[in-house]
Amino acid sequence: MVKVIGFALSQLLLSSCPTSSAFTPTFRSSNSIAFASVSRNTNSNSSRIQPLRMIGSLMDMLGGGDAGLISPDKALKGRPNKMANIDGYRHYVLGNKLTEVPEGYKVAYFGNGCFWGSEKGIWRLPKGIHSTAIGYCGGFTPNPTYEEVCSTQTGHTEGVRVVYNPTEVSFVDILRWFWEAHDPASGMGQGNDRGSQYRSGFYYTNDEEKQLIEASKVAYEKAINTRPITTEIASADAYDKYGGIWFYGEQYHQQYLSKPGSRPYCSAKPQGVSLPEYDQWCPFPKDSELYKKHKPTLNENFWSKHAPQKGCSVVNAPNEPIEVGSY
Repeated sequence: MVKVIGFALSQLLLSSCPTSSAFTPTFRSSNSIAFASVSRNTNSNSSRIQPLRMIGSLMDMLGGGDAGLISPDKALKGRPNKMANIDGYRHYVLGNKLTEVPEGYKVAYFGNGCFWGSEKGIWRLPKGIHSTAIGYCGGFTPNPTYEEVCSTQTGHTEGVRVVYNPTEVSFVDILRWFWEAHDPASGMGQGNDRGSQYRSGFYYTNDEEKQLIEASKVAYEKAINTRPITTEIASADAYDKYGGIWFYGEQYHQQYLSKPGSRPYCSAKPQGVSLPEYDQWCPFPKDSELYKKHKPTLNENFWSKHAPQKGCSVVNAPNEPIEVGSY
C-alpha cells in the first residue's frame, strides 16, 4: 500500500510541472491580479493546485483518514515566520485587504470541510462582508503549510476567516450558512475528503457567540434528524498557547474558485436542510437586547432562493456578491 501511494505521489509531483499551457498570475494593478496563459516550467500557483489537492487526498490515507485528532505534544513544531505574500494582499473579488479589520467590524472563524467552497459562499452574502480568507484553524503547529496540514500532523482544519460588519450582516446569518453549507455530522471529513483537516468546527470569540453556536447546534441536529452533530465548538483563545487560532493559507488558495483556470471542486456535503427559525432556538429572551442584537438580517426570501444546495452548488455560482433586492 505504501509503495503504491509513494508511486502515485511521485507522479503527482511530476505533474505539477505542466507539459502544456497553464495559468500564472500577472499584476494588472496594485489591487488586482490577472491570469495569463504560460508555457512549461512556470512557477504558476494555479498549475500547482490540482496536484497538491490530490496529494492532500493521498496524504489523508497516510495520515490516518478517520483517525482521531493528533495530540499537541506530537504535532509538528512549525515555524515563527508568517505565511508569505499575505500582508497587503487584496481580496480577489471584494478588493479589501485580507488582514485588515476596520473599526467596529467583527471576525469569525470556522471550518466545514473544503475551504474553497466555504469561503465563496460567505463572500457572496449580499452585504456586510468586508473580506474572507482561507487558512488553517484549531491546530497546534504555528504557521503550517498546506502540505503539513494535509498530513494531519498539525491538528488544523481547513478554515475560513470572515471580517464582517455586524450592523449589516448578523453573526447568526454567518452561522446559518455554516450549518447549511456542509454535513456537520460526518466526523473527521466531508465526502471523499477524510482526515482531521476536513473536520467541522466553529471557534467563538466571546460568550454570546458560544451560546448562539451551541443553541443552533441543538436545533440543527434535530432538523437533520439522522446522526449526532460532530462539530468542534471551542474558544479561539484556547489556541493562543499554540500561536493562535488562525494562520493564513497560501496566496494561491485565497478566493481560489473565483480565479481563471480554477477547478470547480468542493467536498462539502450540504444536507439541503434549513436551520430552524431564530425564534425557535435563540438562547436569549425575546425581549432582551441580545435577542435584538443578533437577530438575522437576511430574510427567508433570501434563504429560499440562495441557501446552500446538495452537491455544493456554490462552486458554480457567480463570483460576485448576491445583489441586495434580488430576493
